[in-house]
Amino acid sequence: MLKLLFIGDIVGRPGRDMVMERVPRLRQELALDFVIANAENVAAGAGITGKLAKSILESGVDAITLGDHVWDQRGWETEIATMDQVCRPANLPKSNPGWDHVIIEKRGFRVAMFTVLGRTFMGLKADCPFLCADRMIEQLRSQADAIVVEIHAEATSEKIALGWHLDGRVTAVLGTHTHVPTADACVLPKGTAFMCDVGMTGPYASVLGREVAPVVAKFIEGMPHRFEVAEGDVRLSGALVEISASTTRAKKIELLTVRK
Repeated sequence: MLKLLFIGDIVGRPGRDMVMERVPRLRQELALDFVIANAENVAAGAGITGKLAKSILESGVDAITLGDHVWDQRGWETEIATMDQVCRPANLPKSNPGWDHVIIEKRGFRVAMFTVLGRTFMGLKADCPFLCADRMIEQLRSQADAIVVEIHAEATSEKIALGWHLDGRVTAVLGTHTHVPTADACVLPKGTAFMCDVGMTGPYASVLGREVAPVVAKFIEGMPHRFEVAEGDVRLSGALVEISASTTRAKKIELLTVRK
């Protein structure tokens, strides 16, 4: 049996500090084989830089995925091409720089990871996540023992539909983007672990990681406000998946929450 931890959206300095402090300990305590993290919000809550990506990987994270904030930080479009442990969403236009998947290996077992962006209520130009996932699975099937798919999307219906669409063809389908962990972690009938949203890693005394007052004011007034990253009640949130090495199917999935 192998264990994979997928960490939800890391938000700002509080989220980064939590990952750097807790991941080394979690790897030992939980006997983790693989640790993957969505890090699209590590740079002041929006985007990522090469320096921050390296610090997260050095903390014990094996691979980094990204989402709709992938290009928010200037210069990252050049840096991403030099980092083969980081992948941008696979259904962005082919002209976008960077890798559309990563493959990590432990104990002779290879896990391929890729992300698709949802298209419902999302802003970035992206191909159909369902057809892109089909294409990526065919491409990666011979290169890896297990395939894990992240769907970075707003709509729960779109995430759930993709889970059913891929059941039995991948080891896990894990949702991110909405920053709120859901209570639907399960193994689908054909052996695919699914969770609609694995939550965020960052300050929960907030509105999705941002200071409460300006967000509330924006809803009430409609005027622009600066949304700073909050600092209170920092947690690490993610999905812990147990994988059968012999069948490559998921045996168990559960929400993992770690508080400071």
